[in-house]
Amino acid sequence: MRDIQYFEASHITVHSGGGAGDTSNNGWELLLKNIAPNALHNSSARYDAPKCDEDTRVEVTGEIMEWIQNRDTPQHLLCITGAAGAGKSALQQTIAERCTELDILSAAFFCSSTDPTRNTIAFIVPTIAYQIGLKHRGFRSYVSAAVKHDPNIFSLSLQSQMDVLIVRPFESLQRSHGLDINTFPYVILIDGLDECTGKYNATPQAPLADPDDRRQAEDRQAELLAAIKLCVVDNNLPFRVFIASRPEWAIHTALKPGGYLRQVAYHIELSDRYDASGDMRRYLQRRFKGIGLQISDPQWFSKDAIETLVQAASGQFVYVATVYKYITERRGSPAERLKVVLAWTPHDGQVVRPFEALDRLYASILSAAKKAYEAVDTHHGRDFLLLFRVYHTNVDVLHVRSAGVGLLFTVDILSALLGLEAGAVDTMFSDLRSLVTLEKFGAGDLRLRLYHKSFSDFLEEESRAKELFVPESRVCTLLSKRCMQLIIECPLDFDSLPDQWEALPLLERHSLIGIFGEF
Repeated sequence: MRDIQYFEASHITVHSGGGAGDTSNNGWELLLKNIAPNALHNSSARYDAPKCDEDTRVEVTGEIMEWIQNRDTPQHLLCITGAAGAGKSALQQTIAERCTELDILSAAFFCSSTDPTRNTIAFIVPTIAYQIGLKHRGFRSYVSAAVKHDPNIFSLSLQSQMDVLIVRPFESLQRSHGLDINTFPYVILIDGLDECTGKYNATPQAPLADPDDRRQAEDRQAELLAAIKLCVVDNNLPFRVFIASRPEWAIHTALKPGGYLRQVAYHIELSDRYDASGDMRRYLQRRFKGIGLQISDPQWFSKDAIETLVQAASGQFVYVATVYKYITERRGSPAERLKVVLAWTPHDGQVVRPFEALDRLYASILSAAKKAYEAVDTHHGRDFLLLFRVYHTNVDVLHVRSAGVGLLFTVDILSALLGLEAGAVDTMFSDLRSLVTLEKFGAGDLRLRLYHKSFSDFLEEESRAKELFVPESRVCTLLSKRCMQLIIECPLDFDSLPDQWEALPLLERHSLIGIFGEF
């Protein structure tokens, strides 16, 4: 371990209305009542937290560690975004442990929607200040004095908390020559920002479904990002802050073109830049070989089985992690459970549900997006699930089985067919960015892409989606009604169609090509 220069509180002048020793006791004890011990990277509450195997995620962990260790890089903030289940928390845990080994980890906060001490923004700044204080007594003394001076600090804005509990103590140490920048731990990690709510709740809760609560949570997440920019980045403090999150509203808005973090943050889009298939293949091979040693049967699985699972994962680690957890359930046969996963098809009344954890994840995200969308007054009367299923059914080719017809629409054409306003899909998918994305193809037309093949399976099976299920027949009925409405409103003269082809609106041209082919 590198030697850190420690200073006793009595060696530092602190203007707090009391002696240094008195300050350390009272102020620090009050701080301890406003932290979340469960959020630390080595907390017992996070025992056996997921992390990357040594030969997986090599490229992305190397990129992150290079950014962390290069103190000359202009960006002091790294944001990594990715689909639900892409392995962001495992990456953060791995980086936390590596930084601990290098003695450069200043603080870490791992959010969790199911832990009432880790699903609120309120504890993040005090917990970070607490961890920095553990590593430097001088910093701890200044924080303690600040809390004693203003015990109400924990109810102030996040920017005020960060200024009083982190920025000013650090700057005071610099002025008093009480620290060595070269040895001071400088890495701050925040994982799962999207799982933080806007207010403290003493009981565990599911992901926010109430639109007002969701907006409040988004506002608080945005407030934290803005506070980090104003207090750490703009003040040019020597910290490196690494934030991981699903691409939800707060961080997506901050990082998009024109966003306040666009120019100052180093952004890694995990789901788009890194193909994790090879990593998942190695992960399963190592885990399955380990199981073979335990059951004295090294031939219990095949390479084809691993390949099938990797392909089904669609690049998302959550799928293979769910499979592995199911296969290794106690008092079960791994070989039999693997057969169940490979051959499993859902049906009503089925007891075996190897993907139950995945289904809960998809259901929580989809139901929250539905409530948020339908709560907007201009969306009154719209059925979010039905509209989304229309776009989902059109991901590849929209098959109208009863008519034996296959159609393929761009997002813009489909939106026009549905009578939706321009830009409607951006709003519709804004709360589903951790599961889907809009990507350009061909001449720049947009097409919906699902990150998870298993999410598509979920949508298509009533026994899995349950009350969120929308049958294909409803999709066909809606599209048929819209087509009939357009025909009635804009009748076409088919006899003169070739002469008027270029004058036809784009929607009618694409629709006719989809049905009849090129003329």
